[in-house]
Amino acid sequence: MLIFDVFVYLIQTIIGFFRRSKSDDMSGKLKIYVKCGPETTVPVYLETDWTVYDLKHAISSKLCMKTEELRIIFAGKELHDNVKIQDCDVGEQSVIHAVSQKKQPVNVTIEAKCPLNLTPFYSNDCDQNETGEKTYSKKTHFFVFCNGPCKDLCPGKLRIRCRTCKEGTLTVDQDPTCWDDVLIPGQISGVCQSENCNGTVAEFYFKCAKHIASPNEWAIPLYLIKNNFKHIPCIACTGISEVILVFPCADGHVICIECFKLYCISRLNERRFIQNEAVGYTIDCPAGCTDSLIKEPHHFRLLGEEQYSRYQRFGAEEYLLQAGGVLCPQPGCGAGLLPDPECKKSRVVCIQEGGGGCGFVFCRQCMQGFHIGACEAQEPSGITDGMNYAIIDERASSSKWDEDSKKTIKITTKPCPKCRTPTERDGGCMHMVCTRSQCGYHWCWICQEEW
Repeated sequence: MLIFDVFVYLIQTIIGFFRRSKSDDMSGKLKIYVKCGPETTVPVYLETDWTVYDLKHAISSKLCMKTEELRIIFAGKELHDNVKIQDCDVGEQSVIHAVSQKKQPVNVTIEAKCPLNLTPFYSNDCDQNETGEKTYSKKTHFFVFCNGPCKDLCPGKLRIRCRTCKEGTLTVDQDPTCWDDVLIPGQISGVCQSENCNGTVAEFYFKCAKHIASPNEWAIPLYLIKNNFKHIPCIACTGISEVILVFPCADGHVICIECFKLYCISRLNERRFIQNEAVGYTIDCPAGCTDSLIKEPHHFRLLGEEQYSRYQRFGAEEYLLQAGGVLCPQPGCGAGLLPDPECKKSRVVCIQEGGGGCGFVFCRQCMQGFHIGACEAQEPSGITDGMNYAIIDERASSSKWDEDSKKTIKITTKPCPKCRTPTERDGGCMHMVCTRSQCGYHWCWICQEEW
């Protein structure tokens, strides 16, 4: 048994040695995938100092093609032989496309050497060196909200593909110069280099640069978020942050991300978001500028899951109310309802359908249980009008001393339609008789109308 244990130990040691050797060989290398056609994908481990020519030489034998016949396309550009891979913003497990020289080669200029991800949309972010060649900062130019494992604001990678075949083999005729070129389909043209595709229209998309994304994983671009190259102070705290949000107003007011979150949450608590017919539920510049509404709702994902859920709920409620709907006043329900404008005596029923609704019947005018006759005056809210600070609705509701008792009564009873006396049903049929001696009204528990 001892000899067998020694033998097993030696085998495990040898296997571990080879594993470590292989791991050491791979350290410092970048793993990418080279795709040649729809069915051929070759994994490649790049050295950090490789040029495009080195990559062609490494994959030519695997693709059964000559090095000089290969063309490498990445992010809408054909990469020149002397360009270093590390200068092209190629990340771990990125996909690079290789095509043959069958189509007319694209003229590669100095401008074409710069990958799209490092080509900013605003001219102040690039400089010229002594030879007059434009150089680009490697700071992040694009930001996305990663809905994958990050669940956060992340640097983004701009990618491009052919709108016809959906492959990344299209080379663009010109770089995008503004966000409209990227976000509005059909703005940028090009030539698809795939053998069996004649596509001429570019399609842009974004990926999260913070984690290794799957081929079909996209990220939502947050085009108002920018790197603060100009060192503009925040409109709220006056601090200078590295990453900021620029409102779409004429003055382009700047706010740091933390102040933006506080600003949005404050507006949510006060129900002061704006329901715009064209844009939806949103906010404008804190300076009150015109034409400054945030049009991309994913910017509000920066608030976190809980606050974003509130934003969605409040937005749906506001849309419903503006469309002439009401919210069920029964505690614990709050279902959105669109009653018939001709409904009898403002009587609204919270219909129980599809797991929603509670069956509560109420008056649309006073939002109390359905009744006969004029509505009664509502109790004062008890919140002083002269307060100089905002009270969160949820905290105010939970801080009322008798609120629990009132809520229990409202849930377990229904008001007499005639005198509004709270009445509790204790089994039996639905025929109710008001317990108030001066009333004695006969009514139905379900429909709350006269028996």
